[in-house]
Amino acid sequence: MTEKQLNTPITISGREMQIIELVAAGLTNQEIAQKLEISKRTVDNHISNILTKTSTDNRVSLVRWALQWGKVCLDDVNCCLLPSSPVETS
Repeated sequence: MTEKQLNTPITISGREMQIIELVAAGLTNQEIAQKLEISKRTVDNHISNILTKTSTDNRVSLVRWALQWGKVCLDDVNCCLLPSSPVETS
């Protein structure tokens, strides 16, 4: 990640945050689609957009990013209040 990318705010929508939380919980794209009652293709597109926005390469690095920025809570580790509105990080 470049210095500019580190200092550029990232806007994550509420739906994208839901998907990040479900990825962090270990759900597959198909399971996320079923849980959110949307198509798997829509989940695929959301994840692709999220990976681009966060400059991450895969689901593991996305979860690491989410933990680093306090966006997810795993087993009472790194617990935080997750906002329901779009989130900006810098």
